[in-house]
Amino acid sequence: MVAGTAFKQQNLLRVLRQSPIFYPLIGLLAVSIIMVFASDSFLSVANITNIMRQVSIIAIIAAGMTFVILTGGIDLSVGAVMALAGTIAAGLMVAGLNASLALLAGIGVGIGIGVFNGGLVAFAGMPSIIVTLATMGIARGFGLMYSGGYPISGLPSWIKFFGGGTVLGVQMPILIMLVVYVLAWVLLERTPFGRHVYAIGGNETATRLSGVRVSRTKLFVYILSGFTASIAAIVLTSRLMSGQPNAGTGFELDAIAAVVLGGTSIAGGRGSVIGTLIGALLLGVLNNGLNMMGVDPYVQNVIKGGIILLAIYIGRERRS
Repeated sequence: MVAGTAFKQQNLLRVLRQSPIFYPLIGLLAVSIIMVFASDSFLSVANITNIMRQVSIIAIIAAGMTFVILTGGIDLSVGAVMALAGTIAAGLMVAGLNASLALLAGIGVGIGIGVFNGGLVAFAGMPSIIVTLATMGIARGFGLMYSGGYPISGLPSWIKFFGGGTVLGVQMPILIMLVVYVLAWVLLERTPFGRHVYAIGGNETATRLSGVRVSRTKLFVYILSGFTASIAAIVLTSRLMSGQPNAGTGFELDAIAAVVLGGTSIAGGRGSVIGTLIGALLLGVLNNGLNMMGVDPYVQNVIKGGIILLAIYIGRERRS
């Protein structure tokens, strides 16, 4: 009886270790425990809420990035797309367009750039890193041209709701982040599209030969990436109450880091959006805790870089 129980426990542990979220969750718990001992105020409701609010924008962007990376691609344009979408939306509001329509226009900008990226990658066969690197420069340039390089302020007061309002006691950035992840999880785990995304990352040639429309699927994942970047733009624009053409610099790297820390293979084919959310929270906890401990920002970059390398190494070992 004891031997049978031990065998079941070993099987359960083996199953847990095979889950893509096992190591990210262990990492989040380990870092959180360290921060609890390092600061008495870490576990306060106000601080936990602050962490989730701070990570919401990166987490929203990372949700779309997860789909791209699962197919074996990359999207370096998301930070610039977020800035452009927010700047365009703010500019249209100030110009007199209905605020709701302006926000929809900002979302349309994100979707449009996603179509552009996806079309070049999926149908023209261009490398995603080159396409999105070029698009990053184009989007950033258009945002600066449109705004003259200055923030666009004077937005309607109700716009502040998306960045600072609450619903049933939950701050809107957190609520928007959770809704995005619920929808992303359903799309990835409960639809044929999600299975195709995993299959393309695992073996694109075999997936194409099996009858899957690979190009169409890849196009859609870049559209999703642009869409989530524009949703993040709404949250950021609302929080700052202005369109910032220089916003989002480096956000693409933080989003990629969240995806990788969440257990998604950078080569594609393995991972989950829940893992990405855990990865984003891990980054948030790390940033918050190191700031509370008074660690030098330069040292923080070294620590975070080392943790990302460790996550990639663990992922490689699990595949071997």
